[in-house]
Amino acid sequence: MIPVHGYDGARVAVLGLGRSGLSAARALRAGGAEVLAWDDNAAARERAAAEGIAVSDLTRPGALDGLATLIVSPGIPHLYPAPNPVIAAAWAAGVPVDNDIGLFFRSFATAGWDDFDTAPRVIAVTGSNGKSTTAALIAHVIGATGRAVQLAGNIGRGVLDIDPPGDGGVVVLELSSYQTDLARALTPDIAVFTNLSPDHLDRHGGQGGYFAAKRRLFSEGGPDRAIIGVDEDEGRFLANQMAMGPGDDRVIRISAGGKLSGPGWSVFARKGFLSEWRKGRQMASIDLRTIAGLPGAHNHQNACAAFAAARCLGLGPKQIEAAFHSFAGLPHRSQVVAERDGVRFVNDSKATNAASAAMALAAFPRIRWICGGLEKEGGLGALTPHLGHVAKAYVIGREAAGFALHLKDIPHEVCTTMAAAVARAAQEAETGETVLLAPAAASFDQYDSFEARGADFIAEVEKTLGA
Repeated sequence: MIPVHGYDGARVAVLGLGRSGLSAARALRAGGAEVLAWDDNAAARERAAAEGIAVSDLTRPGALDGLATLIVSPGIPHLYPAPNPVIAAAWAAGVPVDNDIGLFFRSFATAGWDDFDTAPRVIAVTGSNGKSTTAALIAHVIGATGRAVQLAGNIGRGVLDIDPPGDGGVVVLELSSYQTDLARALTPDIAVFTNLSPDHLDRHGGQGGYFAAKRRLFSEGGPDRAIIGVDEDEGRFLANQMAMGPGDDRVIRISAGGKLSGPGWSVFARKGFLSEWRKGRQMASIDLRTIAGLPGAHNHQNACAAFAAARCLGLGPKQIEAAFHSFAGLPHRSQVVAERDGVRFVNDSKATNAASAAMALAAFPRIRWICGGLEKEGGLGALTPHLGHVAKAYVIGREAAGFALHLKDIPHEVCTTMAAAVARAAQEAETGETVLLAPAAASFDQYDSFEARGADFIAEVEKTLGA
């Protein structure tokens, strides 16, 4: 646990008692704060009370009097589509609002570091797509070289649940826009921006607000190194904002869309090969086509980001390449779950928007596509260039018929359930094809999470192939 500094003896409120909220309450208490907690869900309140955390209704008049700060869980809206009433009351009372990410960054460094040969470092990864795989890949590469590393944030453990790092330790954080948007402290040593595509638009008041939330990771604290995907205008803008000149190698531009040029530091993937260039010279090259855990161009961008981060830590290209080959990938992200008679079954349930589904579709030459679910804002336009890879779509979800209307001339079948979709796709798939779950939609119409949806896909594949 990382005890929170700066609130010893102070009254602090925690709103929302999920994983991050409970973690924040524990860390605040460990730092000497008097914690009051609230959640609209009675079961969550009971779990907190069972740990000895004082539960207090923060919605009642005067509940925020005398508070030093209000800590808010990431799932609670603080501005759009409308501020939570407790947050609005905190504004009115002049109570600062923060989250567990802000607490982490203000509490991470300790006086004990004075005795270390090498200060611990934080690598923070954000973006629309690929941030989980990128964060996990960075942690894997670091760990494979024998260095102490912890993975936390939106993946793995809560940021305040990790162990205080030792000499030379590295913490890799995956941070969502919900987490970066509110944190009052954001000071990573290395910050990574993968890409941007429409997502969570209602929560951020549109695409501009969504990008602004991501940009805060770079603008608030000024990382020593900024690794920025430049395949979209937002990334190109951000890289330009961070760099002091063309040769400023504090900014590393990455791309999976083509060759990058110029005197600065860049890492790009082209035709399956990763290349590192610095000061106009090629420094390294890796053949990504043979790395099973990183299929497709979208994973090649993840590889570029991870390579750049590892190079910032002083790791050599050969060390990084060897670690790439031992990376197994993440569940529900281009996860090969079975293969029979030349047909692969791939679980990419994490492809919850059109842009991430497009990347999955681009990774395989001929696809039996299982798609559908709770549609997100932004539409399915990003899929259009890749629909030529689809032999047939099998649509799931409560509104499957409506989702299918977006597919127009693509051969498709309304299946509604995962069981029906997997059975039909497996029956019709031919040698060389891939049965791909890449929903391009949220899961909440039928499942509690994308993980539950992916697990159902795996279970149905096993049932179908075992039949």
